Amino acid sequence: MIRLLFKFVILVFLMAVVGTFLLGWWPGGGWLSRANAERSISRIDTSKAREVGAEIGSKATEAATVAQAALADGSITAKIKAKMTLDDTVQAGNIHVDYSNGVVTLTGTVSSNAERKRAVDLARETRGVKSVRDQLNQPER
Repeated sequence: MIRLLFKFVILVFLMAVVGTFLLGWWPGGGWLSRANAERSISRIDTSKAREVGAEIGSKATEAATVAQAALADGSITAKIKAKMTLDDTVQAGNIHVDYSNGVVTLTGTVSSNAERKRAVDLARETRGVKSVRDQLNQPER
C-alpha cells in the first residue's frame, strides 16, 4: 500500500514538473526568457508583415473564387446526372457528363436516338446550362 502511494506521489510530481515546463511556467520563462521574447518582438517589420498579410489575403480570395466555381460546376453536373438516373429512358451509367462555364459535354454510349435526344434534353433544361455538346455514340447494329 505504501509502495503504491509512493509511486502515485512520484508520478504526480513528475507530471507537474513536465506540465509546468511545457506550459512555460518555469521560473526562467519557459522556452524563451522574457528578454529574448521582447527582443524577437522588437525585430518584427510591421510593414513587411502587413504586405505579406495582404498578399495572403488576395491569394485566399482568389482560391475561394476558384473553389466556388468548381463547386458550382460540380453541382450542375450532379443535377444533370441525377435527372438522367431518375429518367427511365436514359441509361445514366453509360453517359459521362462534363460541365464547364455553361457548356455541358455528353460522352458515352446510348442505345437509341430516343435515349440520345432525352439525355440532351435533360441537360439542356437544367438551370445554368447555356449549350450542350452531344458527343454520344450509338453502336451500329
